[in-house]
This record gives sequence, C-alpha cells and structure tokens, in this order.
Amino acid sequence: MAVDLLPFERRLAGERILVTGHTGFTGGWLTAWLAGIGAEVHGLALAPETSPNLFDAARIGEIVRHRLLDIRSVPDVMHCMDEVRPSVLIHLAAQPLVRRSYRAPVETFATNVIGTAHVLEAARACGVRAAVAITTDKVYRNREWDRPYSEVDELGGKDPYSASKACAELVAASYQASFGAGGPAIATARGGNIIGGGDWSEDRLIPDFVRAILAGKPIVLRNPGATRPWQHVLSLCHGYLMLAAALLDGPAEHVGGWNLGPTSEEIVPVARVVEMLSRKWRAAEIRVEPSNLAEAQLLALDSTKARTTLGWHPPWSLDTVLARTAEWYRDFHDGHTNARVLLDRQIAEYRQAIGQA
Repeated sequence: MAVDLLPFERRLAGERILVTGHTGFTGGWLTAWLAGIGAEVHGLALAPETSPNLFDAARIGEIVRHRLLDIRSVPDVMHCMDEVRPSVLIHLAAQPLVRRSYRAPVETFATNVIGTAHVLEAARACGVRAAVAITTDKVYRNREWDRPYSEVDELGGKDPYSASKACAELVAASYQASFGAGGPAIATARGGNIIGGGDWSEDRLIPDFVRAILAGKPIVLRNPGATRPWQHVLSLCHGYLMLAAALLDGPAEHVGGWNLGPTSEEIVPVARVVEMLSRKWRAAEIRVEPSNLAEAQLLALDSTKARTTLGWHPPWSLDTVLARTAEWYRDFHDGHTNARVLLDRQIAEYRQAIGQA
C-alpha cells in the first residue's frame, strides 16, 4: 500500500482499533485497509460460516489480533474489550441476512439488538473514545417513496432483520444520550447494498451470480425489478473510516446517524446489475422465481450529510464497481490469484482514486 496517507488515514494510523465481525466479508476488507495504514487492528467475531470465505482465503488472521467469540455473551465481550482497551470501535458483527431473519428471528434480534448493547456497554466500561456501529439502509420505515430517505426520516422495518437494525439504532442513540459524557462518541452508519469480491454469503445477488456462473446454471432472481443502492464494499469502508476519524477529532459534531449511499444514477434494478456483470465476466441465464416473503421494491438513501460534512465522495462509478467485482472473482476463480493480492491491489487502486478525485 502507498506510503502517503490520506488525512483520515493519518488520524487512524497508530490507533488501537477493535473491529467486531472481522471474519465477515466487509470486516475482511476493512481490516486489510486498516492494517495497511498502520493501525493496530484487533478483531472479535464468530468463525466464518461459508467455504470458501474471505477471512481464510485472504489470510486476514495474519494481520489482525484475532479472537473468536459470540457478542451475545456478556462475559466474553467484556473480557475481550478489557483486554484490548481500544481507542476506536467499529461494530460490524451482526446477523446480516434478511431471508435468514425470517427463519431465525430470535437469533437475529439477540445478535443485532442485545449484541449491540453488549458491545457498547463494554466499550463504555473500557474507555473507548469513538464507536461506529454499522446498521443498514433498511432501518427506515419503507413507504416505497420515490425520494431517498434522509437521517431525519422515521425508523422502522417489517422483516426481523430490518426491525432489529432499527432497534440497534435506538440502542446506539440511547447510549449516546444517556452516557455520552462518560462513554464513547457513537455514530451509526446506514449503508446500501454492499458488493465486491470475496463475498460468498447465502441469498445475496453477487455470490448467487458467481455460484451460477461456476456451476453453469441459471441465476434465480426473486425480485428482478427491485432497485437497490449498489456500492462497492470499499465505498462503505471509506465512509466508516472517515466517520471514525471525525469522531476522534470532533465527537460532538459527528455523533448520530449517517447515510452512506450512492448517487441516484447508481441505483438500478437487480436485473440490470446481472446484465452488467454478465458483460464483464461471463453471461448468466436468468430465471425468475418470485418469493412469498415481503421485499421492498424501491430503496434509496440521501447521503448529502456525509458528502458535505465528512467530504465522503466514493470515486468509483457503478460501472467501475461492477468491473472491479467481476475482475476479483474472475482472477480468483479463473486466474487462481491469491485473495490477499486481490484485496491489497484493489484497496490501493481505490485509495489512489480518492487522491485523484
């Protein structure tokens, strides 16, 4: 990675940072970025669920002080936080899948709501200065509006996943309001649909596309006309790091909720994303099988606050995002390129694009 650091990276370099959920898809990319800029990175999470997975493929365990534990266990979380004593917390650990939340609603609420309370309470007890809790664009009460949702709109969520993340927002806001003077400065980050190389989760569009390509089978779409705020995982990591740095320097001005979504022209239907990916790697046959589970048709975020206050301007267009995503999987599966090499290369390209923007 380049020696010259961006301003927000300089603020985080040398900080002791705890990432929960570091064994996951986003956690792997975030950990690699932090390690590359000289932060002391610690992680706590469950073991990876899928095979393959980014944590093992990219050898993330070599660049993070790694602990396996469940955030639903108060003693384990407290012990880990007390042992690490981080200055910055980035809380990614969650049950992140909408369809799984229908199958396991209690697990989803226990992890996403109570688990968040456990992590924030441990952070308060151990002197954490800045905490970024990652939620989702789905925290808003979705009225199928044409306009994007802003941070002042009503929270809600019909499915257990969305509702649990809206509840996590309330937990974070309560901790900030109740213990702000004696605890960490807490911000929540509400991101859109994250895509990029190294995701092999169930019931997600890009992993489903990759599995279909490799198996020579059609990709099954449940809701091809639904629009989503698609963005590269590095765009979200970029926002999380800018927000963490801002909390360290100006805690009072940066607490609360933050939308981190793409511009309106980057919000396209599911079927369009599959068509674009097919042109950039291999063509995938599409088969539509509608689901009986409720899913939003329209979803968009207004990220004016992050763009004007933080100066968060992701440099990659949707076309570039999909090109880089297809390139990652193509080089990993067809070219047998090492996953760490792919991570480091694309992080360097993204950082360079920020500097040139």
